Amino acid sequence: MSRPRPKAVTLSERAATRIKTLLERQGKGFLRVGVKNGGCAGMEYTLDYVDAPDPLDERVEDKGVEIVIAGKSLLFLLGSEIDYETTALHSKFVFRNPNQTDACGCGESVTIVPVHMDNA
Repeated sequence: MSRPRPKAVTLSERAATRIKTLLERQGKGFLRVGVKNGGCAGMEYTLDYVDAPDPLDERVEDKGVEIVIAGKSLLFLLGSEIDYETTALHSKFVFRNPNQTDACGCGESVTIVPVHMDNA
């Protein structure tokens, strides 16, 4: 008997609730989470609506909502928690990523070191 595989990414209750609301409003099936090159620190988190996962996307179900992780981004996001934060000045998704080593001063870009599979 095999044991369940840990989730690549987890969601806070606030993030799960917000994602459900956004997907219903947009009429889309999934939120795709990823990273891309950009910003002064080297990488930026991405969020996109998609109707269906790509073949290499990782599907993650947590707290009653299913998201997909872009295949090329998986090693950069393993072990992350996605939260949703609201303050007097902003509302946004926040990534708590153990692979993130630095961030720019404005918080728009980050430095992320991919997980080495022999350590995962």
